Amino acid sequence: MADTIGKEGPLKVVAAPKFRKLPKGKVRKHVIDLLVQNEHGVLARIVTLISGKGYNIESLSVGETHEKGLSRMTIVVEGDEHVIEQVVKQLRRLINTIKVRDLTDLPHIERELLLIKVNLPGNRAKEEVYRLAQIFNAKIVDVSHNTYTIELTGTGEEIDNFIELVKPFGIKEMIRTGKVALKRELSKFESHD
Repeated sequence: MADTIGKEGPLKVVAAPKFRKLPKGKVRKHVIDLLVQNEHGVLARIVTLISGKGYNIESLSVGETHEKGLSRMTIVVEGDEHVIEQVVKQLRRLINTIKVRDLTDLPHIERELLLIKVNLPGNRAKEEVYRLAQIFNAKIVDVSHNTYTIELTGTGEEIDNFIELVKPFGIKEMIRTGKVALKRELSKFESHD
């Protein structure tokens, strides 16, 4: 076979890991915050660790922090408390991992970014989409004769709601980031219970 690499003979098929079936009622999405060294291969090791255990990453966002050489990741994984506890323990063992926190039950702020190109079949559609953008505090970042490209930052629920409202006009293209999250600091007025 000319298009295969390696030894001649039958190809070995490697099966992808099967995602575990989790008990109903105890499963929920967990938001995991990681501070890691910004080095080659760190992201691959983290993704391999989680997917190698048979769990699906629903969203993953990563970017540099204000500190040189450090990146922050926000990972959303679905599982029960035991599953997430195991994932967090395994992540803490990675050499390039500095800090790992499950933010799910801690006070935290979550946001997503949406870029969406909405069709505008007429002047009435332009007015309606413009009004929706204002209501959601979104920005129109590009305008053509037939489309608006809109940027919206908000919670996952806000983004879902906006998408549903502009669907009737026709969505030409869209992309949304995964969640980014930071733990909230308690103000001096909040209790420390």
